Amino acid sequence: MSIKPDHWIRKMALEQKMIEPFEEKLVRKGVISYGLSSFGYDIRVANEFRIFTASTGQLTVVDPKTLDERALVPYEGDVCFIPPNSFALARSLEYFRMPRNVIGLCLGKSTYARAGIVTNFTPFEPGWEGFVTIEISNTTPLPAKIYANEGIAQVLFFEGEEPEVTYADRQGKYQAQTGITLP
Repeated sequence: MSIKPDHWIRKMALEQKMIEPFEEKLVRKGVISYGLSSFGYDIRVANEFRIFTASTGQLTVVDPKTLDERALVPYEGDVCFIPPNSFALARSLEYFRMPRNVIGLCLGKSTYARAGIVTNFTPFEPGWEGFVTIEISNTTPLPAKIYANEGIAQVLFFEGEEPEVTYADRQGKYQAQTGITLP
């Protein structure tokens, strides 16, 4: 299994629509960077968010099997403030179509990490497609500012032998997700 370089990512994005929209160069001026880099692609966060809040007063447990949607306040805007020691869900601006023999691993950007803002991603499995649901944790005791339409994380692509069964073949529950998808 090998990591794929910029020219491979560009070819797959342009010819196979692996990433849409696709930015062919790393955009950096005045923004948190996004676009194609040497061995990855820096994705952007869209302007749609769901911010965790305890404002309902009734919630005592966050249960991933039966998440109470009242715990997540929808928000849309160019800047999202995540409360201290809280959490938000967002989605990527880019739509991904993973080839049958490629897995994507996504890592948070250092610009956010160095400010105490941590992102979490699960692997982009072979055959999976959709917008990425992004988990953003504010680990600080202060509100955290997230910039929509700017970089949030970097995807690394690894090509290997094609598996017998892909995410698409087994009809995974997050296949072709179009918005922020809850558990």
